[in-house]
Amino acid sequence: MNRVSIMEPSGETELAEALAAAAEPVSVRGGGTRGVVAEGEPLRYAGRGITLYEPGALTLVAQAGTPLAEIEAALAAEGQRLAFEVPDMRELLGTEGESTIGGVVASNASGPRRVSVGAARDFLLGVRFVDGAGRVVQNGGRVMKNVTGYDLVKLMAGSHGTLGVLTEVSLKVLPKPEVAGVLSIEGLPVASAVAAMSAALGTPWEITAACHTDLSANDQPSTQLRIEGMAGSVDYRLGRLKEALGRFGAVETAVSECHDWPWFRDVARFAGGAEDVWRLHCKPSDAPGLVARLPERAKVLLDWGGALVWAAVAPGTDLRAELGAFDGHATRVRGQGGGIPRFHPEPPALAALTAGLRARFDPKGILNPGLMV
Repeated sequence: MNRVSIMEPSGETELAEALAAAAEPVSVRGGGTRGVVAEGEPLRYAGRGITLYEPGALTLVAQAGTPLAEIEAALAAEGQRLAFEVPDMRELLGTEGESTIGGVVASNASGPRRVSVGAARDFLLGVRFVDGAGRVVQNGGRVMKNVTGYDLVKLMAGSHGTLGVLTEVSLKVLPKPEVAGVLSIEGLPVASAVAAMSAALGTPWEITAACHTDLSANDQPSTQLRIEGMAGSVDYRLGRLKEALGRFGAVETAVSECHDWPWFRDVARFAGGAEDVWRLHCKPSDAPGLVARLPERAKVLLDWGGALVWAAVAPGTDLRAELGAFDGHATRVRGQGGGIPRFHPEPPALAALTAGLRARFDPKGILNPGLMV
């Protein structure tokens, strides 16, 4: 099979000239790890490197093509991290490549810690991007005190390259905690698990992850809650949380220096399978009802206290049709064919707003056409 030719402008000027001259669709890509591909000539911004990092000010600026691993290594050297816990989807999706900070922002990639600190977009201070007409746009600032103007910053987060090609992002970062404590309750059905997670998130003990799986390493449902911080504080808060959740069953706690949760963050439970994988965004209180309506033998993970439901179902299942209308949206993350769109269709009013924005930033209609429509 012939290798796909990819345009890789290494600078903002070169990128602007390429988009200004483009007459045919382009497929904007980051590191190619998340499986979101549109029709058109593949285009990837190759500018890379950290251009400003001020640990004392908790701010970092980097070219959009900078590998995420490079960002994380620089932060770790200063005892800091990206707060929103970026998922690594390569094992789940069977993709390769190297995740870039621009791709992370463009997809608003956010893991379990979103339930406590927010999403990637909430830590964006500023962006630079080139729109579909080849115009260079800057919005926000490089440090927190300079963040002003229209909020195109959050608009670009999660736009998947449909409004412009990111060239630079400015981010707020946070200190890395000393330890992580985990409280687990085994054997809870989904409704009880959501109740336990909601109760935990309602305490003052600063839960940084609230997840549930229908099948753990012990072959039974497992509900897990994470607390992070200084060792003494984590021990105290775990003890108080254990007291608060005792009514839900036997509670186990553990403390370690490991903060990563690939089982939940990377949806490792579904990696290597043949099923289609969907993510359902909903109100936590609606999660038990949605899970009950899933097809028989569906596999389930809950994150964000129940606000995110991961479901693995038989290939070709139109889960939107199976579930019917609900207050939220369903995204097909893994799976092909069947005429099932990846992204949830937008309501007419929102679709009209989206079309207006795309016409403004991409008047030629060349940036990832058809994606998110």
